[in-house]
Amino acid sequence: MFRARLDDVAAQVQAHLDDVMAPLEGPVAPAMRYTCQGGKRLRAFLVMEGARLHGVPPAQAIWPAAAIEMVHAYSLVHDDLPCMDDDDLRRGRPTVHIKWDEGTAVLAGDALQTLAFECLARPECHRDPAVRADLVLTMAQAAGAQGMVLGQALDIAAETAATPLTLDQIIALQDGKTGALIQWSATAGPLMARADTAPLRHYAQALGLAFQIADDILDVTGNEDIAGKRLQKDADAGKATFVSLLGLAGAQQRASDLIDRAIVALSVYGPEADSLRDAARFVIARDS
Repeated sequence: MFRARLDDVAAQVQAHLDDVMAPLEGPVAPAMRYTCQGGKRLRAFLVMEGARLHGVPPAQAIWPAAAIEMVHAYSLVHDDLPCMDDDDLRRGRPTVHIKWDEGTAVLAGDALQTLAFECLARPECHRDPAVRADLVLTMAQAAGAQGMVLGQALDIAAETAATPLTLDQIIALQDGKTGALIQWSATAGPLMARADTAPLRHYAQALGLAFQIADDILDVTGNEDIAGKRLQKDADAGKATFVSLLGLAGAQQRASDLIDRAIVALSVYGPEADSLRDAARFVIARDS
């Protein structure tokens, strides 16, 4: 049931991304389209489900769902660059700077980020301009210098730090790098409905940290062919991770505890939030 719903949202978002980018021309457009293909679409799923819980029509929710996937895609393109993580494989395919070149990768990421904000600002997203402005503001905060970008900067700094990061420092890093966009995704729906964002924010805070712990576990135990990317990078770089600090069993237990916390946060929604409960369980059971 959950996988069917996740796949359905992925198909809807892909179709919307294709429609939004269809008019684009020029040398960067193919790289933008390439970047936005594939992936689990978990962030878009959180947007669509949060919107459904609050009575936001799917025709409106699809706009922030597509926007978050474009911001996520842009972050991956830049993250894969030689000046960052220097990866040549993403989602089982060559990264953008490998398939094209570094300049095209930078510009494709830049263009996806700005197109995401355009989608949030369009009248089709919400009839109330104040709501659209709030979506733009909160997205900028989640993706910017105090959110995802800060997390990525801290991650880069950790590679050359004199001493490995502590557990609290890693949690703070991941709260920006991974958690900020997941929290935005979960709270976009209630924001559009002018409803209380606290339950889904608490859900997403626990979910986002569990997601990153699961990534650290996969980096140690996963299969590169299934994951579609290079693994064991952190160990090779000598970086501290949840696994290196907590041990494999400890990291698995911490992720499980966080998922329990996320599920408890959904109690106000009753059985209507079962798909989000399933999403939480999926986060620590996935193999990619």
